[in-house]
Amino acid sequence: MRALLVTSVGVTCAAALTLPLAAPASSAPVLSSASARPPSLTTEPRTDTTDTTAPGTTSSDTTAPDGAEPRAAKSAAEPAGSTQSLPLAPLAVPSNRVAGAPAVQGLPQRDARPFSLVGVVWDDAEAELHGTVQVRTRATGTTRWSDWQDVETHNADHAADLGSAEREGRTVRGATAPLWVGDSDGVEVRVRPESPAAADSPGSQDRAATPVPLPEGMRLELVDPGEDPAPEPARGAPANRAAVPAVFADTPPTAALPEVLTAEIAAASAVNAEVAELGATVIPALTQAETVESVNLAPGAKPYIGPRPKIVTRKGWGADEKLRERNFGYTKSVKAAFVHHSATGNNYTCKQAPSVLRSIYRYHVKSSGWRDFGYNFAVDKCGNIYEGRAGGVTKAVLGAHTLGFNTNTMGIAVLGSYGSTNPPAAAVTAVSKLTAWKLGLFGANPKGKVTLVSGGSNKYRKGVKVKMNVISGHRDGFATECPGARLYKKLGTARTSSAKLQGR
Repeated sequence: MRALLVTSVGVTCAAALTLPLAAPASSAPVLSSASARPPSLTTEPRTDTTDTTAPGTTSSDTTAPDGAEPRAAKSAAEPAGSTQSLPLAPLAVPSNRVAGAPAVQGLPQRDARPFSLVGVVWDDAEAELHGTVQVRTRATGTTRWSDWQDVETHNADHAADLGSAEREGRTVRGATAPLWVGDSDGVEVRVRPESPAAADSPGSQDRAATPVPLPEGMRLELVDPGEDPAPEPARGAPANRAAVPAVFADTPPTAALPEVLTAEIAAASAVNAEVAELGATVIPALTQAETVESVNLAPGAKPYIGPRPKIVTRKGWGADEKLRERNFGYTKSVKAAFVHHSATGNNYTCKQAPSVLRSIYRYHVKSSGWRDFGYNFAVDKCGNIYEGRAGGVTKAVLGAHTLGFNTNTMGIAVLGSYGSTNPPAAAVTAVSKLTAWKLGLFGANPKGKVTLVSGGSNKYRKGVKVKMNVISGHRDGFATECPGARLYKKLGTARTSSAKLQGR
C-alpha cells in the first residue's frame, strides 16, 4: 500500500456557516436497580486534558487539589474532550474458580469524571482478546447503575493495513470496539478470558489445561466528547448580542463578525473548497442537474452520478483537528464502498450523534493510536451523513476501516449495532444517496463487481485478487460480524437504490 500520498494545507481564517447541534440532557444509559455511590478511589486515572501531545499518546496526569480531576477547558475554536485511562487488575478470586484458569480482570465500582463512551485497549495491536468484556455505568449525578453491557471485542478488522505508512512511527494498540453509554460518572468493568474447554473445535480437551491469556497492558478508556459546537450567531447579527431590527429604512444591516479559524480547522476545511466555503459546517445538497453541472466530465460522457447529499462537515460535528495527524493520506481512486456498523450500541439520539462521533474519533486517535477517525463517512439513525476522516469529501482519502482493503475504497459507518436490530430505513437510504454520489465521482457502478487486491487479512492473504460487490459489507473482506447481520441484509436494497439514483 505504498501508493499513499500525503499533503497538508494551511489557511488562517474565514466566515463559517451555521449548524446548531445541541445534545439533549436525556443521555443516560438504560438503568437497573439503584445502589449507593461507591467511594472515590485515591488513585486518579491518567487523563489527557490538553491537546499538546502527539497523536496516539496520552498526556501527563492532572489532578485538582481536592483529588478530583477537572474537565478539560473548552477552547473558543474547538469543543474540548478528555480521556481517562485506567489500568485493569485481577479481580477477587471466586471460591469455585478452576485451578489454573486465567484470572478475570477489571475494575470494581468506582467514581470517575464524566464520560460518555468506554472501551478497552492493550499494548500489542496484533494480540487478540479471547474473552468477553462487560461494563456497568452510573448516570451522572445519580445512584442509578445500568445493567451489564457487552463490549464488542473483535475490533482488529477496523485498522490500517499492515506495513502501511499509517502504522509507521506510531504506537498502535489493540482495542475493543467503543461503546456509547451516555453521560456517566461511575464505572465497573470485568474481562473474562475464554475457557479453552468450551471451545467447539477438535482437540479442545487437549487444550483445556492451557489457559487462554488475556492481552497484556489492558486499560479501560473513558471518553468525554466535550460540548457540542456552540450555535453560531445569525448572519447580520454581532457575535455578542442578538440581532436588533433597524430603526431607519436607510440604516445598513450589521454584518456578522468574521470567525477566526485555527490553522488545523482551516486546513481540514480547505480541502472541501470546491463544494463549500471555508469554515462551513454543512456541505449543501445539490439536485441531479446541479451535481452533473459541478462535475468536469469528458466530452460526450454520460453522467452516471447521483445528486450530492447534504453532508455535515468535521467542523459541523466538532472534530478537534489538533488530535489527528497533520497530513492527509490519499489513494488513487474509490472503486468500492465498505459498509460497517460502529458497534457502539443504539442508545443514542440523533442530536447526540455529533457527540458519538467525537467520542469515536478520540478513541481511534488517543486510545487506539490511529492517525485520524477510521471511517471516511458516518451515517446516523436519522439518515444524516457526516464527513469522517479528513482530506476532502470528493477525494480518494485513505481510511482505516477494512483491514486489507483500505486502498482505493471508502468506509461508511452506520452509527449503532445491527446484529439483532434492524437498521432504520433512513440510514439505509442515506447509504444509497452517499454511494450514488461518491462512487459516481469515480465512475463506479453500485450494482457492479470490482476486483481488489488484498493487503492481508484473516480472510484473504496479502496479494490475492478478490472479486467483490462495489458496495460490500465489512465481512466480505474480513471474517467478522460487521456490519451486523441485519444491516448486511439491506445492502442489496442499497445497491439497487444507489444505481437508480445514478440513472442506471
